Formats: sequence, structure tokens, C-alpha cells
Amino acid sequence: MSGTGPRENVFATRMALTNMKLRLKGAETGHSLLAKKRDALTTRFRAILRKVDEAKRKMGRVMQLASFSMAEVTYTTGDISYLVQEQAKLATFRVKATQENVSGVLLPAFEVDRTPGSDFNLTGLGRGGQQVQRAKEVYAKALETLVELASLQTAFTILDEVIRATNRRVNAIEHVIIPRLDNTIKYIISELDEMDREEFFR
Repeated sequence: MSGTGPRENVFATRMALTNMKLRLKGAETGHSLLAKKRDALTTRFRAILRKVDEAKRKMGRVMQLASFSMAEVTYTTGDISYLVQEQAKLATFRVKATQENVSGVLLPAFEVDRTPGSDFNLTGLGRGGQQVQRAKEVYAKALETLVELASLQTAFTILDEVIRATNRRVNAIEHVIIPRLDNTIKYIISELDEMDREEFFR
């Protein structure tokens, strides 16, 4: 003979019901928080998508301009690649990486750190020096645009993966966990009703 009577069973069932209700409340709170996080990430994702599109268009224009300015230099002064290699001692461009927190997701951001280097001057070539200087500035602009695009593309890829994972979690809570807890609570309530009827008849 077991020592558990009807009253102990009712008490245990009521405790199980309380636990299930607490778990359901926790699941609903988690669902709400994850849905808010997903919405914030999606808003940022769309903003980055627009910026990526703008940066790609800008990149196309800048690279076209850079190629044209290089053609002008070659036409005016001939091949200057050996002179450039001789005079280039230190990198004037460095890329700094920082991080930005968007709803708990760390997104890398790249920035160009331009240090003034030795100006590349072609003395004695008249107009050629101006052409070289202009080409240098155009290529500097192209490099800055390229770094900006790389930063946006990296953030875009990371956000895409995080949004997909968050969507899966939101859907799992909404369509699997909450309905399962609801069904368990309904079952426990029906069991309690049955126990109450048995107690009444007893």
C-alpha cells in the first residue's frame, strides 16, 4: 500500500499546474523579448541593405573615375609604376576595426586611418605632376569607399545569420513550446476537475 492519499495527489497536481503556468509565463516573456530583438535587428538590416546598395553604386563610379585618371597619367607621363614603388616607404592607409553593439549583436565596423605620407611629386614633368596628384586622390577615395563597403557587407552577413537564428527561436517558442505548455496545463486542469468530482462523490 502506498502512503499517498487523494489529498497528496491533489496537492502534487496543483504544484505541477503552478510550475507549468510559471514556465508558460517565462516562455511568453522570452517570445516577446526575442520578437523585439528580431524587429530591431531587421530594422538595422534594412538600413544596412540600403547603404550597401548606395556604396556599390558609389564604388562603380569611383573606380571608373580612378581608371580614367590612371589612363590620363599614363598618357601624360608614361609608366610611373617603378617611381611609385621607389618612393613608397610607409603605408599611408591603415584600417581600424571597431565594434558596434546592436541588440546584443556585435557588428564589426572598419574605418580608414589615413596618415599623411611623403607626397609623390614628379618634378620637371609640368602637367604630369598634377595628373599624378589627382590620380592619387581619386584612388584614395576609391580605397575609402572599398573599406566602407567591406564594413557594410560584413555587418550585413552577420545580421542575416543572427536574424535567421532568432526567427527560428521565435517560431519554436510560438508554435511548439507555448502550445505544448498550454495543452499540458489544460490536461492538468482536467485531471484536477476529475479529482474534485471524485472527492465530492467520496
